[in-house]
Amino acid sequence: MSRILTVAAAQLGPIQNAEGRDVAVQRMVRLMERAHKRGVELVVFPELALTTFFPRHYHDDIAVADRWFEPAMPSNETAPLFEAARKYGIGFHLGYAEIAQEADETGLVRKRRFNTSVLVSPEGDILLKYRKVHLPGHAAFAPQRVVQHLEKRYFEVGNLGFPVIRAPMGGLEGINMGMMICNDRRWPEAWRVLGLQSVELVMLGYNTPSINQEAGGFEAHHLRVFHSHLSIQAGAYQNACFAVATAKAGIEDGCELFGHSIIVNPQGEIVAMASTWDDELITADLDFGLCTLGRTTIFAFDQHRRPEAYERITSQVGAVDPPVWSKNSAK
Repeated sequence: MSRILTVAAAQLGPIQNAEGRDVAVQRMVRLMERAHKRGVELVVFPELALTTFFPRHYHDDIAVADRWFEPAMPSNETAPLFEAARKYGIGFHLGYAEIAQEADETGLVRKRRFNTSVLVSPEGDILLKYRKVHLPGHAAFAPQRVVQHLEKRYFEVGNLGFPVIRAPMGGLEGINMGMMICNDRRWPEAWRVLGLQSVELVMLGYNTPSINQEAGGFEAHHLRVFHSHLSIQAGAYQNACFAVATAKAGIEDGCELFGHSIIVNPQGEIVAMASTWDDELITADLDFGLCTLGRTTIFAFDQHRRPEAYERITSQVGAVDPPVWSKNSAK
């Protein structure tokens, strides 16, 4: 019996610094209405979907940036999204900036800031929360940069791991669903941790600029999109799962975001891709029976994985130089 879910990547055009949450939420509600008309059962919105990508803006006092964060979810501003989910019977994934009052690693309860996403059921219940683990960028103002990338300043490293939950969605009694955010997609370890929990659907949002603004080395403009798609396609293929990767796009606060939201199948094929820099809905029917081939043959983890050979992956952070060959050492 087929297990099919109709999903949509709900790409957003730019959200400018001066625009309030109400503007973004209204646009997302309209996308949910369009999704309902197309028979969509789950909508995936981008990373930090409620505001501009504010880590490009420096504040000497971090507390000044608190206006970009959500202390509760749902909030008064985001309530229309939850109402639309219930009205249309659609689940959704939402990326946002989260403030939490909770204990840190030392046990001290304090204000903590995370780059977060949630998975919400058609009934408006939060099924799963994820906090971004792989934070790119820098923590201090970088005068040599034209545009800042201050994720390490405004966010802490996510402390929830890479969770997967089996939950009903659409007409299906249970789907194994997990999340990642933006830069996480470039790290194969993130995909594999989800894969080891039999994930069937990975949802991720991103805000990725069209050029490498760090300028630490040459990267051709066209390779930005290629590298993004390559990471997602490889992750989906190597873990026999579907992926819905949704972007923000267009010129936001003078910074170009490349968009190109995609939906990928377990063979690593792109089955739908956005073609504009605006609010755009791309859809696909996901047949989870397609996950079976990979996870029972080449990626049957229980038969073929050799974790005893992978010790470096979890014990080592930076790369180290290998031994230098010599005739004596080769004996």
